[in-house]
Amino acid sequence: MSEQSTELRETVRRRYAAAAVKVTEGGTACCGPQPVEVDENFGSTLYAADERDTLPAEAVAASLGCGNPTAVADLHEGERVLDLGSGGGIDVLLSARRVGPTGKAYGLDMTDEMLELALANTKKAGATNVEFLKGTIEAIPLPAGTIDVVISNCVINLSTDKSAVFAEMFRVLTPNGRIGVSDVVADDALSSTQRAERGDYVGCIAGALSFTEYREGLVAAGFVNVEITPTHPVADGMHSAIVRAIKPQAQTQVCQTTGSADTCCGVNACCTPAESSADPGVTVTEAKTASGCGCQS
Repeated sequence: MSEQSTELRETVRRRYAAAAVKVTEGGTACCGPQPVEVDENFGSTLYAADERDTLPAEAVAASLGCGNPTAVADLHEGERVLDLGSGGGIDVLLSARRVGPTGKAYGLDMTDEMLELALANTKKAGATNVEFLKGTIEAIPLPAGTIDVVISNCVINLSTDKSAVFAEMFRVLTPNGRIGVSDVVADDALSSTQRAERGDYVGCIAGALSFTEYREGLVAAGFVNVEITPTHPVADGMHSAIVRAIKPQAQTQVCQTTGSADTCCGVNACCTPAESSADPGVTVTEAKTASGCGCQS
């Protein structure tokens, strides 16, 4: 990771750590926690009142997203759901209710203060089918093919390596698994400089991908049926959007090479101890994932 990327990640971590502390300290005050709202385009007001009323006040107050991914993810009983950048746990707790006791909702966050808040909120909510993990969304600490649905609420735009995020989402999903993400997306006409003029990185604006960049990134990771639907503006030429995509069924044809230099699925000598990526810029796993190779070992 470059020095600039490291600095940006630390800036994001500090911002959300401070938000968690504010909510936690507010929860001990006489009037209870106050929402950490940015403006009307972000935060807990994007959830229905009946959803907010079922959750601990601290979970609602810590919401900083740009949408309500649980409302569009079409969750079903028994599914396993992963929320990237789970913050105070609002989307994890809502997901846990939807998937029921036979399902499970995971939350992933890199900020200790947010994880502590989320665990406290889980205890208050009495949720037993919930697990929070510490880590980054560029390196998800879960095995491949163990998640049915990946959700996220205005967090992917904060990553400095979005291609890694897309590859990791694809990796952890089961075949036919899907994503239901709320994120900020920019008009294709806006340059990166113009996006930065409309807001900073930690404010979920400067780091946003354009519609085309988002679509191409998901397709490159192996996703199909990509849909990006804007819901409301958050700045001039910038939109909160619902992003949906599906991981296709694994191809039944397995690569079988004999150790020669022939390229199969973007990998030289696929399925042998000598295998290597045909593209030095990606790993063997990324190449196999992007191509839908049936040999993932």
